[in-house]
This record gives sequence, structure tokens and C-alpha cells, in this order.
Amino acid sequence: MTRANWRDVCLDPDTPLEDVIRRITETAKQIALVAGDDHKLLGTITDGDIRRGILRGLSLDTPAREIMKENPIVAGPDLARDVLLGYMRDGRVKQLPIVDAQGFLVGLELLDDMLSAPDADNWIVIMAGGLGTRLRPITEDIPKPLVPVGGRPVLETIIEQLAGQGFTRIFLAVNYLAEQVRDHFGDGSRWDVQIDYLEEETRLGTAGALTLLPHRPPAPFLVMNADLVTDIDFRRLLNFHGDQTADATMCVREYKFQVPYGVVETQGNRITQLTEKPQHSYFVNSGIYALEPDVLDLVPDGHFYDMTTLFDDLLAREGHGVVFPVHEYWIDIGQFDDLERARTDFSNVFTPKGKRA
Repeated sequence: MTRANWRDVCLDPDTPLEDVIRRITETAKQIALVAGDDHKLLGTITDGDIRRGILRGLSLDTPAREIMKENPIVAGPDLARDVLLGYMRDGRVKQLPIVDAQGFLVGLELLDDMLSAPDADNWIVIMAGGLGTRLRPITEDIPKPLVPVGGRPVLETIIEQLAGQGFTRIFLAVNYLAEQVRDHFGDGSRWDVQIDYLEEETRLGTAGALTLLPHRPPAPFLVMNADLVTDIDFRRLLNFHGDQTADATMCVREYKFQVPYGVVETQGNRITQLTEKPQHSYFVNSGIYALEPDVLDLVPDGHFYDMTTLFDDLLAREGHGVVFPVHEYWIDIGQFDDLERARTDFSNVFTPKGKRA
């Protein structure tokens, strides 16, 4: 039984969170092992731990020791594969550190490697029918999903990413210049996926087109906008969604802005505080969602209905909505400045086939 190289993901407890994120991304093992100089395991950090830390307001220079999970689930070095597999399933863990009797690291097992994960049966719905008015005159002749970034349409990069991650059933909701989208992507066979089209006779919004699906999805499914350049791991998003037992998960991005003046706080005419050029931070919607099939009951037939309204209605019914903080590369090309930035960044973010370098 071949074990992953645990040394690739072994970190000092003082390692800054920014470096932890980089190591987890580069190694693609979805875990960091925090250990002392003698390789005694002190704790673990997963993608979920990082996102929960970001939501708590931890900065990127926070040391690993402050975000790690102490006393993680571990296994001994002599267990057979079937025992380890059952152990991981029972404990609902996807990465299992292997330690000796004294707690020193000797290995790392990855559930995906053990299972040789098959193609995902989760559907993907991509909203590709927008008018792209903010990108005119470019979008007077081509739909926004076909606007080139990195030498090919932005939607093509999304589809290549999805195919590379094992997603094979994709629906494109189309309206404006729909024939151009159909002509370019066809049935999806060029990417070894099946592409079907949801034809919006009138614009239905970012959630209304879900009523055009041929039947209810068989599993949690993803909905996303077609104008995004991102290297997010969509399987990781679905895993997070399932771990949270959420009805709906919204990907969010931290947005910071600085007031360019000194801010004066007052009580009546009395000055209570002066703050020079304060910075504010918010989480903003990044246009990617994971949904349970039952959530479709909230979407009205034939009416304009956005994803934000869907979340409002879900929360009003005390549904379970959660956020998935996106620390990966992400940019919406809906405006000229962002489009140009994505074009500049592209070669540094992606390899020629649209995969993370």
C-alpha cells in the first residue's frame, strides 16, 4: 500500500496561515500536518479549518498553531487497507495521519487515493444567458461567456476545469446570442462531458432557469455564473457543503476597501473618536453555489428569480444556508478593468489547459 509523502505537507507550528494555504494548494492533499522538529504530530489543518478561521477574522499572518485541530483522528502504521478504509469512512475523514506508538509521524493516507474516486454524479448549471451590458461594445457581437481570456472563451476554461475534476453533466442556461454558445460548445464531447441547454425564452434570473432542468438532480448540484475566472476546487466545495449538512452554500469572497479620509465619530456635536483612513472588510457573493435538490421547491416557474432571492426565501423558512470562503484565485470579468486584470493574470494562474500550474 503506497502512502502519500507526509513530509510534503508537514509544517512548523509557527508557519503563517498564508504559507499554510499555499502548501495545501500546491500539494493538493487538502491537509497540512503541524509537527515539531522531531516530527511529533501536534495537530492538523484542513481546507475547512482555514475557511472557518477566515470567517472568524484571522489574518494571513496567524501562526498555524492558532488554527490547527489538536488531537486529530490518527491511525497506527500496521493496519490493513480495508481496516483503514473503514476507519476513514466511520470517522468521516478524507486524510488520515499515520503515527507510531509515541505519536511520531510515519505516513499519511488519502481517501481519494484509496478509492480512486470515480466521476462525480453532481450536475453543474452554468448561467450563460446574461446581456453583458457593462462590457459593450465587446458584447454587442458575442455573448459574455465567449469573451476571450487567456486566448479562449472564459466559459471554455470553466468547462475544462470541471471536466478535469470529474464532472461530466453540465447544463448551460442561455438566452442572449444563444446560438453562438451552442455552436462553440455543442454537446460537450470535445471535453468528454455532456452539455445540455436550458433555453430561456425570457430572462429568468440567476435561479429562475433552474425550473428548466429536465428533472430534479440526483445529488447536490452546483450553480455558477459563466463570467468567472477562478481555480476553485469544486469537489472541495461539495465536500464542504455535505459536511455542513447545508441546504444551500454560497461561495463568498472577502472584499476590502479603505475610506480615503480621516473618519470622525460624534455624539451630538461632541467628537468621540478620530480614525485616519480606516479599512473595512466584508464578505461578498462570488456567484458560485451548492444546492440540495429539494431547494428547487422554492423556485417559481416562469418568473424572474435570482439566487439572492432564493437564499432570502430559504432563510425565511429557517433553512440552513452557509458560506464557503474563497481564498483561491477568483475574478468576475463583468467590467472592463476586471477583464483586463484577468487577462493579465491568466498565464500566471493557469497552465495552457486551464489547470492550476
